[in-house]
Amino acid sequence: MKFTVPVEFLHRIPKSDLHVHLDGSLRLSTLIDLARKQHVKLPAYTESGLRKTVFKNAYTSLVDYLKGFDYTVAVMQDAPSIERVAYELGQDAIAEGVRYMEVRFAPQLHASENLSAAEAVRAVVRGLMRAKHEHDSSAAVKRGEDLPFYFGLIACAMRNFTKSMSPYYAQLMAALGESSKREIVQTASLELAKLIVKLVRTEQLPIVGFDLAGEEVGYPAADHVAAYQYVHQHFIYKTVHSGEADGPESIFQAITECHANRIGHGTSLFSCEMIKDRTVTDKNKYVDDLANYLASARIGMEVCLTSNLQTMPELKSIKNHPVCEMIKRRLPVTINTDNRLVSNTTVTQELQRLVKYIALTPKEFKNVIIAGFKSGFFPGAYVEKNKFVRRVIDRYEMLAKKYGVPLE
Repeated sequence: MKFTVPVEFLHRIPKSDLHVHLDGSLRLSTLIDLARKQHVKLPAYTESGLRKTVFKNAYTSLVDYLKGFDYTVAVMQDAPSIERVAYELGQDAIAEGVRYMEVRFAPQLHASENLSAAEAVRAVVRGLMRAKHEHDSSAAVKRGEDLPFYFGLIACAMRNFTKSMSPYYAQLMAALGESSKREIVQTASLELAKLIVKLVRTEQLPIVGFDLAGEEVGYPAADHVAAYQYVHQHFIYKTVHSGEADGPESIFQAITECHANRIGHGTSLFSCEMIKDRTVTDKNKYVDDLANYLASARIGMEVCLTSNLQTMPELKSIKNHPVCEMIKRRLPVTINTDNRLVSNTTVTQELQRLVKYIALTPKEFKNVIIAGFKSGFFPGAYVEKNKFVRRVIDRYEMLAKKYGVPLE
């Protein structure tokens, strides 16, 4: 019999979101309000109009999917706006039961003469901290009837960028002049790596991870080895957007050259036909070895079902998503939103889709939920993290009993 769960159970269980982009998760009403105040031109100034023209349910490609970021980033160029967006994201996540979240964004996209990358980071922390304080001060949390909210930040470097993407990139490209594009992106990512290490060490900001986002094909993670080595040497966790638009070799590169602790998306993990290295004579074995390594090393897979379906129309249905094979092979799978606005989703909705389209046992579903907390980079001591995970498990089991949801 197919495993099903009540929607209220999905809403009430503690959830995580380890892969959520700040600039892809604004409230539409906030985007419109900020655009009006800052004189940023939008294709429409109503929520229905923007849903029709930009933030659609279906996209034709990754390029089509990314168009909305031109507008969201444009209204996030000052500290108060960034803080507001972060605060509201924290509110929205907490309201649906998310109790651990790692918010990622590219500080250099928001840096200009009027706002440094460091100030952008501080603004995000302030917004999320305000949401955390409001929740953690509630009577339910104080009585132990609800869990506190924890969060961490993940700083994203860009695989590729242009002068038009931000004043920071324009200034950097002008300063480096005749340097190769590879040298320019290396410089940007290493500068970001050094900045976040400094902020963690001198200000104790909860920056828990380093990421690489943007165009994957033609812009290898290996170009950013120096940045990843730097954060690796300073005890910052690593994740890499890989296996989203490129094949299994991109994932291999992320774990072997960038020390990745988690993989962002990893949708092409089992796509043998995408392997380009001619020295790989047995492509099936290559994929098997890679998957086995990921599983045994407990390298988490940040799965974003709706987003993957929107940027990879060839999947056609969640039924065809490799998440089923990932779970079957015991990889640490986590379910995430990617972009709450752009993908028009929540963690609860992502879990609903997982249960609806993927045949899971009760134990497998529970493992997915708990993996979201175990795989988290967590801004605190390991002992503290373990205690929190234990509380998550206890609450999950209590709610499962209340709603008649089996555990095995």
